[in-house]
Amino acid sequence: QGQLVESGGGLVQAGGSLTLSCVVSGSFFNFASAAWYHQAPGKHRELVALIGDTGTTRYDPSVEGRFSISKDPVKKTVSLQMNNVKPEDTGVYYCSTVHLSGTTWGEGVQVTVSS
Repeated sequence: QGQLVESGGGLVQAGGSLTLSCVVSGSFFNFASAAWYHQAPGKHRELVALIGDTGTTRYDPSVEGRFSISKDPVKKTVSLQMNNVKPEDTGVYYCSTVHLSGTTWGEGVQVTVSS
């Protein structure tokens, strides 16, 4: 079984930047797609950004132009560059990968944006 481990969360001021990283172990980097999800306090988990196996990306309108998802096949990481963050970006961010066998999730990383 593969494993996803997120890092890079923390406290950042509004307008600042943060980079989240997800290390994808084993053969799990051969995914059909990978994504970052955001779960705000008291709300459901929602898709923020997705990258396909060919590198195609898709973003939620709330982060379009501010966030960027990328993957590094050498380091076996999927990253989320967060720029111009806003207080509403606060919450837990989860990395996930989709395979023929199903979806795998990381344990999440906390991001707190202060106003």
